[in-house]
Amino acid sequence: MQTASFTGFIKALFYMIAFYYIFRFLAKLFLPLLVKKVVEKAGENMQKQQQYAQDNTWKKTQSKDEVIYNTANAKNPRETKKVGEYVDYEEID
Repeated sequence: MQTASFTGFIKALFYMIAFYYIFRFLAKLFLPLLVKKVVEKAGENMQKQQQYAQDNTWKKTQSKDEVIYNTANAKNPRETKKVGEYVDYEEID
């Protein structure tokens, strides 16, 4: 069975602090580059999706030359079905 020593504790504490500062330093260097790359990639994907949507819309509008309006429903609008009646109530204290 091993026992903890004061020098082992100091050594572990030193390694933790060193790792923390090295990680912070590297994060300051590489994190902005990584975030910039991710934002650029997301922008490219949005542009591709937008272009795809515009192309599909343009193809759909080109294929339809005439527009037909069904005026039979416009003259006689359908009645909405009454599911039940509204009951007004008062709260009793």
